[in-house]
Amino acid sequence: MQQGGGSDAEVTWEDQQNINKFGRLNNRFHELEDEIKFAKETNENLEDASNELILTDEEVVRLQIGEVFAHVPKEEVETRIEEMKEANSKNLEKLEEEKESILTQMAELKKILMTKGRFGFK
Repeated sequence: MQQGGGSDAEVTWEDQQNINKFGRLNNRFHELEDEIKFAKETNENLEDASNELILTDEEVVRLQIGEVFAHVPKEEVETRIEEMKEANSKNLEKLEEEKESILTQMAELKKILMTKGRFGFK
Protein backbone atom coordinates (compact mmCIF):
# COMPACT_ATOMS: atom_id res chain seq x y z
CA MET A 1 0.00 0.00 0.00
CA GLN A 2 1.69 3.24 -1.16
CA GLN A 3 1.24 6.37 0.99
CA GLY A 4 1.67 10.00 0.03
CA GLY A 5 5.02 10.12 1.88
CA GLY A 6 6.37 7.32 -0.27
CA SER A 7 6.59 4.74 2.53
CA ASP A 8 4.95 1.34 2.52
CA ALA A 9 2.60 0.59 5.38
CA GLU A 10 2.27 -3.10 6.13
CA VAL A 11 -1.31 -4.07 6.88
CA THR A 12 -1.47 -6.99 9.25
CA TRP A 13 -4.39 -9.37 9.51
CA GLU A 14 -5.35 -7.74 12.82
CA ASP A 15 -5.20 -4.26 11.24
CA GLN A 16 -7.45 -5.42 8.40
CA GLN A 17 -9.95 -6.87 10.90
CA ASN A 18 -10.00 -3.57 12.78
CA ILE A 19 -10.46 -1.61 9.54
CA ASN A 20 -13.36 -3.88 8.55
CA LYS A 21 -14.95 -3.56 11.99
CA PHE A 22 -14.60 0.23 11.84
CA GLY A 23 -16.32 0.22 8.44
CA ARG A 24 -19.23 -1.88 9.73
CA LEU A 25 -19.59 0.36 12.77
CA ASN A 26 -19.50 3.46 10.57
CA ASN A 27 -22.28 2.04 8.37
CA ARG A 28 -24.39 1.20 11.42
CA PHE A 29 -23.73 4.70 12.82
CA HIS A 30 -25.20 6.29 9.68
CA GLU A 31 -28.18 3.92 9.76
CA LEU A 32 -28.78 4.87 13.39
CA GLU A 33 -28.68 8.57 12.56
CA ASP A 34 -31.47 8.00 10.02
CA GLU A 35 -33.48 5.90 12.48
CA ILE A 36 -33.07 8.53 15.20
CA LYS A 37 -34.18 11.28 12.83
CA PHE A 38 -37.28 9.25 11.90
CA ALA A 39 -38.06 8.52 15.57
CA LYS A 40 -37.79 12.22 16.45
CA GLU A 41 -40.12 13.14 13.59
CA THR A 42 -42.56 10.46 14.76
CA ASN A 43 -42.47 11.89 18.29
CA GLU A 44 -43.23 15.35 16.93
CA ASN A 45 -46.12 13.99 14.84
CA LEU A 46 -47.57 12.12 17.80
CA GLU A 47 -47.28 15.23 19.96
CA ASP A 48 -49.05 17.27 17.26
CA ALA A 49 -51.80 14.65 17.02
CA SER A 50 -52.19 14.68 20.79
CA ASN A 51 -52.49 18.47 20.81
CA GLU A 52 -55.06 18.43 18.02
CA LEU A 53 -57.04 15.82 19.88
CA ILE A 54 -57.14 18.03 22.97
CA LEU A 55 -58.63 20.85 20.90
CA THR A 56 -61.46 18.82 19.40
CA ASP A 57 -64.92 18.83 20.95
CA GLU A 58 -66.04 15.59 19.34
CA GLU A 59 -66.46 12.41 21.38
CA VAL A 60 -65.76 10.15 18.39
CA VAL A 61 -62.84 10.91 16.09
CA ARG A 62 -61.55 9.37 12.89
CA LEU A 63 -58.40 7.29 13.35
CA GLN A 64 -56.39 6.15 10.36
CA ILE A 65 -55.42 2.50 10.57
CA GLY A 66 -53.37 1.63 7.51
CA GLU A 67 -55.38 2.96 4.59
CA VAL A 68 -58.73 2.93 6.39
CA PHE A 69 -60.31 5.50 8.69
CA ALA A 70 -62.25 4.17 11.68
CA HIS A 71 -64.50 6.05 14.05
CA VAL A 72 -63.04 5.54 17.53
CA PRO A 73 -63.93 7.11 20.88
CA LYS A 74 -61.71 10.08 21.70
CA GLU A 75 -60.52 8.56 25.00
CA GLU A 76 -59.33 5.39 23.26
CA VAL A 77 -57.40 7.42 20.69
CA GLU A 78 -55.79 9.47 23.47
CA THR A 79 -54.71 6.25 25.17
CA ARG A 80 -53.30 4.82 21.94
CA ILE A 81 -51.35 7.99 21.19
CA GLU A 82 -49.86 8.03 24.69
CA GLU A 83 -48.84 4.37 24.35
CA MET A 84 -47.29 5.06 20.96
CA LYS A 85 -45.40 8.09 22.33
CA GLU A 86 -44.06 6.04 25.23
CA ALA A 87 -42.97 3.16 22.99
CA ASN A 88 -41.35 5.53 20.52
CA SER A 89 -39.52 7.38 23.30
CA LYS A 90 -38.12 4.10 24.65
CA ASN A 91 -37.03 3.13 21.14
CA LEU A 92 -35.38 6.54 20.65
CA GLU A 93 -33.52 6.18 23.94
CA LYS A 94 -32.29 2.72 22.92
CA LEU A 95 -31.10 4.05 19.55
CA GLU A 96 -29.26 6.93 21.22
CA GLU A 97 -27.52 4.50 23.59
CA GLU A 98 -26.46 2.28 20.68
CA LYS A 99 -25.16 5.33 18.83
CA GLU A 100 -23.02 6.35 21.82
CA SER A 101 -21.69 2.81 22.14
CA ILE A 102 -20.73 2.75 18.47
CA LEU A 103 -19.00 6.12 18.75
CA THR A 104 -16.97 4.82 21.67
CA GLN A 105 -15.98 1.66 19.79
CA MET A 106 -15.05 3.67 16.69
CA ALA A 107 -12.87 6.01 18.76
CA GLU A 108 -11.03 3.04 20.28
CA LEU A 109 -10.47 1.45 16.88
CA LYS A 110 -9.28 4.74 15.44
CA LYS A 111 -6.78 5.08 18.29
CA ILE A 112 -5.50 1.54 17.65
CA LEU A 113 -5.17 2.12 13.91
CA MET A 114 -3.41 5.46 14.35
CA THR A 115 -0.72 4.17 16.72
CA LYS A 116 2.89 4.25 15.67
CA GLY A 117 2.15 6.57 12.75
CA ARG A 118 0.80 3.77 10.57
CA PHE A 119 -1.53 4.44 7.64
CA GLY A 120 -0.32 8.00 7.22
CA PHE A 121 -1.69 9.24 10.55
CA LYS A 122 0.60 10.94 13.03
